[in-house]
Amino acid sequence: CVVLCWGGGKPSIWDQSRLHKDFWASYKEVNRLFNAEASRVMLPGDSAWVHDYHLALLPKFMESTQINQFGRRTTNTIFFLHIPFPTSQVFRELEYGEPILEGMLSADVVGFHAFDHARHFLNASKRLMGLNYESKFGGLIGLQYRGRTVMVSTSHVSIEPTVMTTAMDDANVKKIAADLRKKHEGKLILAGVDVAQKLSGIPLKFLAFEKLMDDYPVYQRKVVLVQRCFVPQNRKGDEKQTLIDVHRIVERIKSKFGRACIDYEEVVASELPIPQRVGLWLAADVFFTSAIREGLNLSPLEYVYCKGMSTPGVVVCSEFSAACNILNGALRINPFDVQQTSAVLDMALKMDISEKETRRGRDLDFVSTRTASKWSKHVLRDLREAVDASSKEDGSNVVSDGELMKLPHVNQGNVLTAYNATESRVIICDYGGTLLSKEAPGKYLKKDISATSGRQPRPEVMSSLTRLCADPKNTVFVVSGVNRRELEGSLGKIPGLGLAASNGACFSWPSEVEGGERVWKGFQFGVDWEEVKAVAIPIMSKYAARTNGSSLKVLDLSLCWSFFSSDPEWGAIQAKYIVPELQEKLKAFDIQIVTLKGQVEIVPKLLHKGIVVKRILREISSKKGVFPQFLMVVGDDKSDEPMFNATFDFLAEQVNPEISTFTTNRLSVATLQSGGSGSFDSADPTATARPRGVSDSHIRRLSHEPGLQLPKYKKENQFAFTFTVGRKTSNATEFIYNSRELEELLVNLAKGESGEIINRRGSNLSGGSWDDQHTVDASFYEV
Repeated sequence: CVVLCWGGGKPSIWDQSRLHKDFWASYKEVNRLFNAEASRVMLPGDSAWVHDYHLALLPKFMESTQINQFGRRTTNTIFFLHIPFPTSQVFRELEYGEPILEGMLSADVVGFHAFDHARHFLNASKRLMGLNYESKFGGLIGLQYRGRTVMVSTSHVSIEPTVMTTAMDDANVKKIAADLRKKHEGKLILAGVDVAQKLSGIPLKFLAFEKLMDDYPVYQRKVVLVQRCFVPQNRKGDEKQTLIDVHRIVERIKSKFGRACIDYEEVVASELPIPQRVGLWLAADVFFTSAIREGLNLSPLEYVYCKGMSTPGVVVCSEFSAACNILNGALRINPFDVQQTSAVLDMALKMDISEKETRRGRDLDFVSTRTASKWSKHVLRDLREAVDASSKEDGSNVVSDGELMKLPHVNQGNVLTAYNATESRVIICDYGGTLLSKEAPGKYLKKDISATSGRQPRPEVMSSLTRLCADPKNTVFVVSGVNRRELEGSLGKIPGLGLAASNGACFSWPSEVEGGERVWKGFQFGVDWEEVKAVAIPIMSKYAARTNGSSLKVLDLSLCWSFFSSDPEWGAIQAKYIVPELQEKLKAFDIQIVTLKGQVEIVPKLLHKGIVVKRILREISSKKGVFPQFLMVVGDDKSDEPMFNATFDFLAEQVNPEISTFTTNRLSVATLQSGGSGSFDSADPTATARPRGVSDSHIRRLSHEPGLQLPKYKKENQFAFTFTVGRKTSNATEFIYNSRELEELLVNLAKGESGEIINRRGSNLSGGSWDDQHTVDASFYEV
């Protein structure tokens, strides 16, 4: 466990091969055992506080157990890490880094001792998992994870004053301090206590001391370094090499400046006993630490307290230690800069009493009052605030037109009941992010080159779509932003499936002859697309060349600059600049520039998915002579919001046809060549230009072709379901957690009344259950 996780913070090359194949299995098993015992004693409403890297998977195991038993999370959890969290560059070298993040993020609060450690955790979450975070009122940081907010806090615990005071009054401790002063009588004492491991930076401490002796010869007979190393024997290879290095440097320094310049001892123990520590603090003039990575270490705080009632001392503290962030009176050093460190030691040794008192005064109040009990109350307060804040938020990342609402989770039983009770059904689904899961655009290294291209939905989705399309009562359409060729290549072989490509710019009804060729039709928007491409492509090509991993895609009726596969931060910065440049150059054209997940797209101003949805619903009603009794429309992002609006407009127009607005503005429909990405004719002479003063909400309700005759409205049972993927603000009526839950719903619909309902993934598990957006499989955390 120590090698696996604590070694991940080591600022050197990470050698994955040194981990035994059973290490990870053993680590998981330890977390399972703790989960079994915790689940046995914990009751709904309890709070759990999980400490340190040994149990990083425990919050997820506990959550999975609660979901299995109660169908929801029943406890609130804190996970506090007492070691530094490594940079994302180092952390992603871990083979199982992502499961560790998943485990930590299953807590309500993730705590660290220093913001530096929290920042690395936030960056790793963003780089590895594409998660976004923001500052929250009250000093917490909110991390959006699967529909809920995980709070990240930083706080440091101090010492127990009563324990230290008791030790200081102990006669044995006073004797230890007196013996040290007598042993080094007439000398100033530099003191340090460190674990004998590489991250403690002990060799760097001795190098700085050697430099002090060389550069300031006056100290050679006036200063002694008293160093105590304890050897816990939990990283034997590291400890052995560290001690070899220390022994070599100590012998060299003693040979140069005499045996009395260093007082060095080793203790085989997990820590130096309190009497020896306190005795050393009372005797020392300067506390000296040179850690190159350090989490919780109370030694410098103990020193400040011990010197609080006597002659003040000076703390020389590594900038890589957690204590550096809380001791305002300490002198800070970079232990790798040996010259600077020796100069700071000289400053500490020469410091006058008034400055020492001033520096001690900056820290003594915190050190004396932030006890473990008080610190615990503060962390528990963070937990209460996190739970309260998360319950008030819906994790919105999508802002859509129209009325915004907080959505309930889908009730699959209601959907299945309505489906089985109806004879005329329409199912319309988005593709990427809905039927096909997509990696978060914020991930630094994505496993898929493209969000959708060259990928197919899971076999369960394909087979369910096939069965649904085979039912004569159903009309099933997939509406996507990809072009005709890609969409047809992925889904075109499913018999009876309708397709709409390029955000609805073109669509294809299923062939009436089995195995027949598809006939594609497309809307024409009165835009000279060749002129648009002539202006836009050079600009977009320039940004593609300057942004590694980005690409330019020419679709049926849009141009897309995709930064999905680029560095997410660099891509987002570039997107901020390409949009205004395109807007300025294309202001003479009737187009709009849309920024979606990982891409910037140029489309006709009148184009959105709602147009083709309205068209599909009207044609079905016209052909069958009856309005559909069952409607289900599913999408996942801002581009799918018009599909929901169009569905509601269609339902309203059934009752009152006059509600259909602006019937003089018509879009003509042309038959396109089948296959290929193709292109549309430039300007359609039959299309009417958009009149001035017409609002976008009116434009969304574009009239159908005159040839379509809608049936008369009959009052009957009619069911309409609109679902958005992910918990967020939307014009949909309900949300589903992820693509896997939609897969489950489609499987259940395909079974109809004949099969057993599956409901494994539709849970409140972290605001969403496991999906294939991540490499961690659902079975990983099964209990």
